[in-house]
Amino acid sequence: MPRHYAMHRDENNKMTARDLFNITHEDQLGKAQEWIKENSQACSVLAILIATVVFTAAFTIPGGNNDKGFPHFLKSPLFYVFTVMDVASLALSLSSVVMFLSILTSPRESSDFLRELPRKLLVGFTLLFFSVLTSMITFSASLLLIIRMEKKWTAALYAAAIFPVIVLALMEFPYCADFLVSGKVYYLEFMNKLPWKKKKKKKK
Repeated sequence: MPRHYAMHRDENNKMTARDLFNITHEDQLGKAQEWIKENSQACSVLAILIATVVFTAAFTIPGGNNDKGFPHFLKSPLFYVFTVMDVASLALSLSSVVMFLSILTSPRESSDFLRELPRKLLVGFTLLFFSVLTSMITFSASLLLIIRMEKKWTAALYAAAIFPVIVLALMEFPYCADFLVSGKVYYLEFMNKLPWKKKKKKKK
């Protein structure tokens, strides 16, 4: 319908189209609010746990320090991998906590599920995914520094470290993808019904 009709009220209920939509979709909105709230809380707990672990790892350097206070493995390439991945994991996990907290503190109205909440959820999941990945690389690098495995076991260790990341991706991203696809379809249908979109189609 034309966009200016959105503010018109029907004769029977004296409600706008948005008011009627909100009333007829109260159950769906409640389920969506509960779903996104539970997922955000669970992901926040995981992100805080990762941040705690990698923050502690920064002060428990693999191999310890020498008499001068420098790490024993300071010149090892793996030590630089450990340091960079540890800092990256901490930054990513805390950033994901901020995104999930913004979801939890938002009003979560029906209009928010169109673009704002799906975007925040996707960013939060992506940050959490990479924080898990970098934390496992940090763990593998620290283990390799201490144990000094042979090269043939190094690949196996990294493969085992990536396994939790794969599990997280398989469990969480399909739900997030369905959520985003549904919102995208609704958004495209809404955009195609705008009056200036129809005029362009007629000109073509």
